[in-house]
Amino acid sequence: MTLAGSREVSAGERDGFFVPPEEAPHERTFMQWPVSRRVHPDPVFLKMAQQTIADIANAIAEFEPVTMLAAASDHRRARRGLSGGVDLWDIPTEDLWCRDAGPIFVIDGKGALAVRHIRFNGWGRKQVHVRDARIAEQVAGRLGLPLLPAGLYGEAGGVEQDGHGLLLAHESSWVIDNRNPGLSRAGIEARLLAAYGADRMVWSEGVRGEDITDYHIDSLARFTGPGRVLINLPDEPDPDDPFHAAALDTHDTLVAAGLAVEVIPEPEDRRIDSIDFVASYANYYVCNGGVIAAQFGDREADALARDALARHYPGREVVMLDVDPLGEMGGGIHCATQQMPKA
Repeated sequence: MTLAGSREVSAGERDGFFVPPEEAPHERTFMQWPVSRRVHPDPVFLKMAQQTIADIANAIAEFEPVTMLAAASDHRRARRGLSGGVDLWDIPTEDLWCRDAGPIFVIDGKGALAVRHIRFNGWGRKQVHVRDARIAEQVAGRLGLPLLPAGLYGEAGGVEQDGHGLLLAHESSWVIDNRNPGLSRAGIEARLLAAYGADRMVWSEGVRGEDITDYHIDSLARFTGPGRVLINLPDEPDPDDPFHAAALDTHDTLVAAGLAVEVIPEPEDRRIDSIDFVASYANYYVCNGGVIAAQFGDREADALARDALARHYPGREVVMLDVDPLGEMGGGIHCATQQMPKA
């Protein structure tokens, strides 16, 4: 189905569009307002999640415009917590993960914009996604932008890109039957390279079946420039923890690929002490003039993360927020945001 206002364009191996670096100038940031009681049955926790999303949106709005996606019936409640720098669009949502369900904006050499459509299926049909699966095409329709199919199911949080031709991903998020049955890694790689306008890809194994995302790369390692990576690792890895083992494997793969890799430690003294809690400094978001990142209450580790982000993004203000409800849900700030590049 294609919405009025958007134009479905046939997929090609190369169509001249590419995803710019996240640190390139933005027109705005898109986010989603969480409302589904099927996803968040505890009303107290849902309210906490909404407040956290409002906090992130308001922080970003100090640097660039923010558009919050929500059904019109949810606008009044959402508006109470949002600053004047955040506008609301009538696009219904269920959950808050705009990185995964939202539009992936691409640009060509003439400055034309389009939306690349990697179809969202609730992380492999693990969560209700009746509304969220339609967000990308609805945004394209409202903006009157072409909708460019990638021929893939998956999530943008599962692939990291430097905007200069290089992609990074865990196989576990893509080469898996709940997203892309029947497709080989080589076939998926070709489609991802075409979708992002890239020419090289680095894979590592990842972890299947242990979390809802099958180990998205953006909670572990991020490009901070061409061939430069910031990775979040534990000081004392647990050999029995599959995520620790996979993280170390990814680190070694990046080094072997010739990339410049800097390690920042995971926080140890956290406010939330849960084995399922995602405490990722790497899951930050770069906006015009700023870097919005998480702090977890570990003064030493928080300071090291701030210093690293300041070094990697000189001239930008580093703003660190308490986003613990997102960590309890398995994600972070980057997962909740999606940039629209300036044409």
